[in-house]
Amino acid sequence: MKKFHELTEREVLALAISLEEEDERVYSDFAEGLRQDYPASAAMFEGMREEESGHRRKLIELYREKFGEHIPLIRRQDVRGFVQRPALWLKRPLRIEAVRKEASTMEVETRRFYERARERTQDAGIRQLLDDLINEERVHEERALELDKEKLPAPVKADEEQAQRRLFVLQIVQPGLAGLMDGSVSTLAPVFAAALATQQPHDAFIVGMAASAGAGISMGFAEALSDDGSLTGRGHPWVRGLICGIMTALGGVGHTLPFLLDNFHAALLAAVAIVVVELGVITWIRRRYMDTPWFSAALQVGLGGALVFVTGVVIGKYGIS
Repeated sequence: MKKFHELTEREVLALAISLEEEDERVYSDFAEGLRQDYPASAAMFEGMREEESGHRRKLIELYREKFGEHIPLIRRQDVRGFVQRPALWLKRPLRIEAVRKEASTMEVETRRFYERARERTQDAGIRQLLDDLINEERVHEERALELDKEKLPAPVKADEEQAQRRLFVLQIVQPGLAGLMDGSVSTLAPVFAAALATQQPHDAFIVGMAASAGAGISMGFAEALSDDGSLTGRGHPWVRGLICGIMTALGGVGHTLPFLLDNFHAALLAAVAIVVVELGVITWIRRRYMDTPWFSAALQVGLGGALVFVTGVVIGKYGIS
């Protein structure tokens, strides 16, 4: 992958064309997927597709004027800084709220890309077009709201509230949830295996603290290095990494602390109770912020936690002679 600041003006324009074409096709797929059950929303996304098509045509015309006919294929996955998009358009039936949220995120990402691209170019013509596109992207989401008001019967939420919530989810909830899930689930096996193998709360406490700290450091670095946030609006990578690392460690420490008790059986029961609470909190967060249905969230979290817990119990009871 190439770093964004290493791109030439020619490559920046080629990438912009590729991004607009991808957004246009995504909106087209959204419209097609919603047409049967949500015809009004499908019309909204068709209007957004037409706007993206107009942006692409302007970029191609400028590219031809500046650099000729050949446009190199440079895609988002070839450049650092873009967030991985979920393939919502491949799922049927499409969930309307998830689609609208993804469309808003796409608009924010595209506008940030044009702002960064404008800083990279010295050509007056390219800067002028990028300025125009930035302004159009800023009003694109407002245009989407206007389309909502014109074609959708239900009132829409305020644009500012949606943007704030989206940024909160991207910058805080997603890395925090990833860390909490990893810390709560992945440390179950070593903690309970050590507890059942040794029957000593202190030994289980030492293993749990080591596993929690190690997982926190590993997840923190993994999150910080996954995306620099320059184009996606996900915030500073090291802030996300810190959030992810702390939540990972806390997820493991929660069911480790009961093993400070001298009574082994009381510590074990308290740890199991805390695990149930942790998995319940994770399920609630997934439902509240990630729009995951209750049953699906509970099944995914509960099944994963149960499998890891059973693994730790089996190894702890039968893994040592």
